[in-house]
Amino acid sequence: MKHQTQSYPEHVKAVAKLGMPLILSHVAQFAIHMTDTIMLGWYDVTALAASTIAGTLLFVVFIVGAGFAQAVTPLVALAAEEDDETQVRRVTRMGLWLSIFYGLCVTLPFLWAEDILIAIGQDADVAQLAHFYLQITIWQMIPALIVMTLKSFLSALEHTAILLWATIGAAVLNVFVNYALIFGNWGAPELGIRGAAIASVTVTIVSMLVLVGYTLRVLPQFQLFKNFWRSDREILNRVFMLGWPIGLTSLAEGGLFSASAVMMGWIGAIELAAHGIAIQLASLTFMVHIGFSQAATVRAGRALGRKDPIGLRRGGIAASAMSGVFALATSALFMLFPEFLVGLFIDPDEPARGLLLSVGVQMVFVAALFQIVDGAQVMALGLLRGVQDTAVPMVMATVSYWVIGLPTSYALAFWFGYGAIGLWFGLVVGLAVASVLLNLRFWARLPKQF
Repeated sequence: MKHQTQSYPEHVKAVAKLGMPLILSHVAQFAIHMTDTIMLGWYDVTALAASTIAGTLLFVVFIVGAGFAQAVTPLVALAAEEDDETQVRRVTRMGLWLSIFYGLCVTLPFLWAEDILIAIGQDADVAQLAHFYLQITIWQMIPALIVMTLKSFLSALEHTAILLWATIGAAVLNVFVNYALIFGNWGAPELGIRGAAIASVTVTIVSMLVLVGYTLRVLPQFQLFKNFWRSDREILNRVFMLGWPIGLTSLAEGGLFSASAVMMGWIGAIELAAHGIAIQLASLTFMVHIGFSQAATVRAGRALGRKDPIGLRRGGIAASAMSGVFALATSALFMLFPEFLVGLFIDPDEPARGLLLSVGVQMVFVAALFQIVDGAQVMALGLLRGVQDTAVPMVMATVSYWVIGLPTSYALAFWFGYGAIGLWFGLVVGLAVASVLLNLRFWARLPKQF
């Protein structure tokens, strides 16, 4: 079937139309985590450090399982371009199957969270608070993976407005529940870090119910939950084979930052708390790049479905350029206003405020350096997933982050004595190598996709 070739401005417009709701929904989702960090930072610095290390471990486990959800996006996009509603249903249903099964498997180890944290060298007080937090938040794992799968399904079908509004609603709800349960306002008990955990679980379950309701009401033609228990081995294998490399790729990157948090804990609680603040800031800007990357995945998957190499190339260039412009802007912001940004997370009356600001500002300066390479590598991953190329990128990412990035961080921090800042410079090195390798992989192999 013939298709009309789009110009670069048309591609930019299409990426923006698809990507902006995704970007804003990611920012709103991140606001949920940001709220936890800010409120816990104002409540107690030890609670902030505990939530940093606990959230890091939880996120690492989550992103591996989220690989199956993310595999749904390119497969549904391709099937939608071919007008195959049955294939859309089969792919999404098996994505949900894999997500739920994974969630069941990973819940049990968190019962020993405190022992695990102490074994990897964390402070006993931090480990105990982190344990309290994880005993509650682990119960959001399955609902969160279901949410992720439905988001992938809806994104591939370009139903992105609901993702934005559902996530904004969740972020607002999280503020109110946190305010009540962390500090004991409005007659609620003062639960501290436990209150933040309860808020997270509540918000995730509400989000899941909203997306399930929307799917049943607005997209009934896909009959997503009819005969849900019926297996589909062919599609299960296909989603699994595409999804596990995505999960391990995410693990490689997420694990890099998690390992850096563990090593930062070896340096000190102040450094770990400052690291948590700097990571929050860098992660906030990263949400925009993820949105562009997911839009690129959908656009690439549809271009593959209609056999449009020119559209794939132009769409990739447009999405990458938009991500690059944003990276330059945020780099400038981080370098111009680091003290103001870090100060947002710290109680003005906190005795350690001066030291936290000093360490955090240095980390934000380094974070400004990897804005461009971090955006470029996640954009390349999005494009590669769109053309269903996930296995080799997984190897490239793992080598970049763990063979190059992490040893560099350790060497700079401990062997050469640069401490927390040296650790962050190692992260820059790993991300830069990944950016180069992954972009070469996509652009060099682009003609071979057709």
